[in-house]
Amino acid sequence: MQFVYPAFLGALAVLAVPILIHLFYFRRFRKVYFTNVRFLKEVKEETNNARRLRNLLVLLARCLALAFLVLAFAQPFIPQGAEVKKGEKAVSVFVDNSFSMGTLSQNAPLLELAKQRARDIVQAFRPEDRFQVLSNDFEGRDQRLISKEDALVRIDEIQLSPTSRDLDKALIRQQQCLNTGKQENKIAFVISDYQQNVNTIRNFKDTLLDVYLVPMRAVQENNVSIDSVWFENPVQILNQPANLLVKVSNRSDEDAEEIRLTLTHDNQTKPVGALKIPARSNRIDTVSFNILHPGLHEAKISVSDYPVQFDDDYYITFSVAQQINLLAINGLTPNKYLGSAFAGAGYLKLDQADARALDYSRFPNYNLIILNEVSNISSGLAQELKTFADNGGNVLIFPAQNADQGSYNSLLGAFGSGAMGAYEPTPRQGGQLNTEEFVFSDVYLNKSANLRLPNTQGNYKLAPNSGEHIISYRDGSAMLAKFPQKSGALYFCAAPLNEQVNDLVRNAEIFVPMLFKMAVAGTKARQIAYFIGKDEVLEANHQQAASGEMVYKLRQFKPALQAAPGQAAQAGGDGAEFIPEQRILGAKVLLTPGTQVRDAGWYQLRLRSDSTLAEYAYNFDRKESDLSYTDEDKLTEGLSANFKVLATNAAASFTQVVDEQSRGIVLWRWCLIFALLFLALEVLFLRLWKV
Repeated sequence: MQFVYPAFLGALAVLAVPILIHLFYFRRFRKVYFTNVRFLKEVKEETNNARRLRNLLVLLARCLALAFLVLAFAQPFIPQGAEVKKGEKAVSVFVDNSFSMGTLSQNAPLLELAKQRARDIVQAFRPEDRFQVLSNDFEGRDQRLISKEDALVRIDEIQLSPTSRDLDKALIRQQQCLNTGKQENKIAFVISDYQQNVNTIRNFKDTLLDVYLVPMRAVQENNVSIDSVWFENPVQILNQPANLLVKVSNRSDEDAEEIRLTLTHDNQTKPVGALKIPARSNRIDTVSFNILHPGLHEAKISVSDYPVQFDDDYYITFSVAQQINLLAINGLTPNKYLGSAFAGAGYLKLDQADARALDYSRFPNYNLIILNEVSNISSGLAQELKTFADNGGNVLIFPAQNADQGSYNSLLGAFGSGAMGAYEPTPRQGGQLNTEEFVFSDVYLNKSANLRLPNTQGNYKLAPNSGEHIISYRDGSAMLAKFPQKSGALYFCAAPLNEQVNDLVRNAEIFVPMLFKMAVAGTKARQIAYFIGKDEVLEANHQQAASGEMVYKLRQFKPALQAAPGQAAQAGGDGAEFIPEQRILGAKVLLTPGTQVRDAGWYQLRLRSDSTLAEYAYNFDRKESDLSYTDEDKLTEGLSANFKVLATNAAASFTQVVDEQSRGIVLWRWCLIFALLFLALEVLFLRLWKV
């Protein structure tokens, strides 16, 4: 047995006080006046032996009461295992407040039980100890040691958070804070449900820090989530149906029946079907809807699921252009087949320009730029085409027969492709169409059908293994090659577009879809959704405000929804507004919201309060959707001896469990009980034992 405060044992000297009182106590006789001898019969005879025994028992009870009271102040304990560390302690408590902690355990959410565990842990230590209370939010104020009272207040402030952290990152954060204190004894507690996808404790290698794992368990572990949503086609066209592909996952060990899928778009919510998903599997479903107006669109895909609901909604935003603009830069005369290819599509607008009179400032207005037999590409034009492709545009080049090889090679070099050889006036036949690449993917129902491929009467020889072949000659060399460039691409045809040299223009089943797919692929479509907690950069076109103010703001909003049959309409409105970190680069502004986005939904970008420049959709990270946990008996597998598990179903109070782990089996409570017991015996001896 050891003592926390052994100096208090010196107070046992007070035991001499009752002994001295007992030794020097003299009986004072009381005078009794009586007038008749018969009253002497009522006087009780006292036995000296009985009186002496009672006094000795009273003395013993007093001495034992004082002795146990002194022992209680000395705080005796029985060490468990290793030697118990004495002195002040620095204690860090991590409370996992991710969405998975919102599931139910018995009659309360896991987070509330975890907060109670955290309170019990803090209460188990002394007032002079220092504490850190940490959550998944990793707030700056939590990187310091605070008092016991402040720690209890901080625990009460913890709420569910969309942020999820790997547990080894939380331990590193705890270690950094504990090292800032002067206390030699450092202890870390990790209260979590220990999901398998975040349980990375084995990556934490510190063997000196005492770590106690406090696992929490939910009663129900069923969950259905919408994992991702994407469009079948990268660009949505006005007055055309759009197909959304929705991936829905069943995270439980039981089949999910009648999972209802709904779509919210254009202020209307409508059901789109019911899904049956086998256990531990997923299903991809298609949701179709019509696009009836240009501009910004908001949509939400939802499923009905309980109790985990943060991943039941998936928000997206997208933009539909009134028309797609294309530019043909001609060396001599415009090619009539180019104009004819786009004549039948009202949403495609082709502009013609002479290579000798170009307005480079208008290039960002186009999605596809076609160089039609330009003899010489100036360095300025080459640079502008490179910038255009970097920003998401596509460039298609048909060289002239008398092309300046040096200027073309300079352009190809800027795009990271090999140089082209001299023009060879040799007839050649097309041999293969790459139907796996976006330009020709999903164009032909029967990819194995024998298409009539174009033939050329002459071509430039491209370097072997140059770019991705879209159309190949029979010998495997490239007739049309693609060179990706950041957000855009360069398409280079080895033969001129002149119909006397290249019959591609007469091959409508290849020429028309090729131009169309290249045009829609260059619309610089913005990402339709982002995830909260990930450091993703938003991009928008920079605009100068009339007042000169250049502060962009993001505001959450809810569009009003029309009433469905038998239901009430839902009113819209604006939510929180904040200023993200922003950086202006030329015609673009880059925004970094950081941790300011807390709720899933739609966010509008505004420079002025009366206009919306762009819209972004944010969703909660699906990392918390998989409710697979690490078993308690496997938590410490592969870990060093400084890791211990504190069971949550202990019969004793959790405060006592923590106290015994940190200081061994505590005996001061028993000392108080015995002190009170002997005081009670003393009272009983004095009141009930009449001698």
